[in-house]
Amino acid sequence: MSTYLKFPLLLLAIGIAGCSASSKENENAKSVESTVKVVPVTRLEEKSTDLHREYVGDIHAVKNVDIYARVKGYLEQVYVDEGKYVRKGQTLFRINNEEYEAEVASAKANLQSAIAEAKAAQLEVNRVKILVDKKVVAKTELEVAQARYMAVEARIMEARSALANANIRLANTSIKAPFSGIINRLPYKAGSLIDEGTLLTSLSDINTVYVYFDVSEKEYLEYVKAKRLNNGSQNKEVDLVLADGSRFANKGKIETMEGEFDEGTGSIAFRAIFANPGRLLKHGSSGKIRLTNTIDNALLVPQKAVFEIQDKNYVYLVDKNKQVKMKSFQPKTRIADYYVVESGLEPGDEIVYEGIQNIKDGVKIQPKYVSVDSVEVSAEPVRLTAK
Repeated sequence: MSTYLKFPLLLLAIGIAGCSASSKENENAKSVESTVKVVPVTRLEEKSTDLHREYVGDIHAVKNVDIYARVKGYLEQVYVDEGKYVRKGQTLFRINNEEYEAEVASAKANLQSAIAEAKAAQLEVNRVKILVDKKVVAKTELEVAQARYMAVEARIMEARSALANANIRLANTSIKAPFSGIINRLPYKAGSLIDEGTLLTSLSDINTVYVYFDVSEKEYLEYVKAKRLNNGSQNKEVDLVLADGSRFANKGKIETMEGEFDEGTGSIAFRAIFANPGRLLKHGSSGKIRLTNTIDNALLVPQKAVFEIQDKNYVYLVDKNKQVKMKSFQPKTRIADYYVVESGLEPGDEIVYEGIQNIKDGVKIQPKYVSVDSVEVSAEPVRLTAK
């Protein structure tokens, strides 16, 4: 083979080898790119933020009383039905009153008899006094007559008391509403034999309701300090979230709190008051009190982006080369699903938002940017339990 023929063949072989190497490099590059994970990343921003805390609340009527029978007898009439609205003074039940009418009549007769005896005793005192003045009888006879008169006067007072008591017992056979409200369950029907002290029903005034909820000692101190800064005028508005997740139409106000902490839970009960004109809220139901706090220039870090190592909080910080690095930070507080940053992170820092368990320090990622604004800053219900 001539030298001129060998040279083109050599060039062809080198070209083929070069193409093959280039093809392998491209494949390796594509393989590396394919192993880079797509990870949600968020950019930290400083802004005023509304933060929500939720507490499990118990709803109570402002007025809720049990209605008991005060006399014994047969329940003759039931004038109301369960769940109905009644007005103050409206008759609810009537117990058979024949026995108590007889007691009143007997008490009246005893009183009239005592009054008649008193008149006779008074006449006797007057008669004896004349005889004493004429010195016909001894003065002791007058004293005896006066003592008899005083004894009869005492019987009159006793008879009046018995009559008043009989009238009260007669009046108690008609049971009336002490205030306007909603009737609860009626365990006894007409014809039932009722003992004195039997629970007939309960009555709730739910035009206004109280909602009781427990807060921790730390949150209690925050509230008291904020109230002092406002010269004691803080009357914070709160929302009520109902059992179906909807928000009650009217806002409430924190009105007062209990005088001591619960030893078991370390919490103290607050009381909020809500107007309930449509009577949607019922005594004994439950809901969630939502408190909204505005934090100015807060730097928020989602809780799902944070992991702990030896009691320190870390996030994965994304650098310009799209590599992640562990970065510790100091949280000021944690509200709901977010940490408020005290130090260690700055506005504009990019951190891994989700999937931190699937990456390691130093790996390269492909960021998929997620706005913190797309996540609602709301708390899970706060339940304080004994340690």
